Amino acid sequence: MHISRKKPSYPITPALRQYLRDYDREAPLAVSYADLRSYSGSFALHDRAGRDTLWQTVYYEPQALRELSAGLAQVYALLKTAGDLSFTDSLVADRIDFCHFGNSQPFRVRILNQLNDNYDFFYVKQADASRLYGLELEHLLSPNSMNFLTSGPTLIEEHIAGIPGDDFIRLRLSQPHLNQVRIAKEFVKFNERCFARLLGDMRAYNYVVAITPDFEDEQYRVRAIDFDQQSYEGNQRMYQPRYFADNAAVVDLCARLLKPENVRQYQTEERTLMARRARAERHRLRALLDVMRAHDLAPPEKVEELKTALNRYHRTQKFDYCDSMGDLVRQNLWLMLGPRTLSTVMP
Repeated sequence: MHISRKKPSYPITPALRQYLRDYDREAPLAVSYADLRSYSGSFALHDRAGRDTLWQTVYYEPQALRELSAGLAQVYALLKTAGDLSFTDSLVADRIDFCHFGNSQPFRVRILNQLNDNYDFFYVKQADASRLYGLELEHLLSPNSMNFLTSGPTLIEEHIAGIPGDDFIRLRLSQPHLNQVRIAKEFVKFNERCFARLLGDMRAYNYVVAITPDFEDEQYRVRAIDFDQQSYEGNQRMYQPRYFADNAAVVDLCARLLKPENVRQYQTEERTLMARRARAERHRLRALLDVMRAHDLAPPEKVEELKTALNRYHRTQKFDYCDSMGDLVRQNLWLMLGPRTLSTVMP
């Protein structure tokens, strides 16, 4: 499958900016994305096995670093504690990494608590409208709360903990203690969530697997971490993780361990949960979709291609009335989650 690696960045419209203000996603920030671009140099960051991570650790002039560190501690406090600065004297930005690979070209900031040497991460990115819609849809329709803030062209995102999907497949999928049936179940549900809200490009390195010990076993959750390809591509299969080659090992696991009735059960379970979340957040979801429907988020030819593909998939002609990617998301949710459930969201 061909993926648009150089997807253009779509600006935040006044309507989207107002939505972000209305739902406390907009805040004044002490440090912007542009401020972090003024680094003096960089060197490659390698993992514990000595492999290149594709991240570069950047460094700054001493005075600039002191100012940035203080500002980044304030940003972290705003993200985590709604701006309570009472503890920021003990926080320092002890490492800043930059990744030129990817549409948002993010900075990753490691915040260290000097009192106990504990550290946490957050990301500073260029604010792309596609990604913001993706983050909000994930927050409203998935089991995962998304913590992020915007200010002008800057986006701040909380770190999502988990094992990168490619590492999980390569290192853990065949381990004897792994509950493979539960992994297969979660991948089916993940595939269903992505397709329902049209989140694309879920190759293995664009999601993580979070593992939670249970009293008898382990529970797993597959979580998207990259939202740049929200409703952009025209190929319907781009929104179904099962079609990506680097997910083949998990797809084979699903085919081997799950019967068709199991798959239908897990799909129905996930759609039911999404519908319940949509009802609970109906006013906010409707506001988001209204803004998204009026926003051009893909070339017209991609909208037409996806419209045709979704008509074929659902055996309907209802997508003929859609004029934008936001319209397609709305109609796809309507068909997959049920008109009765979403009538208050999409009358």
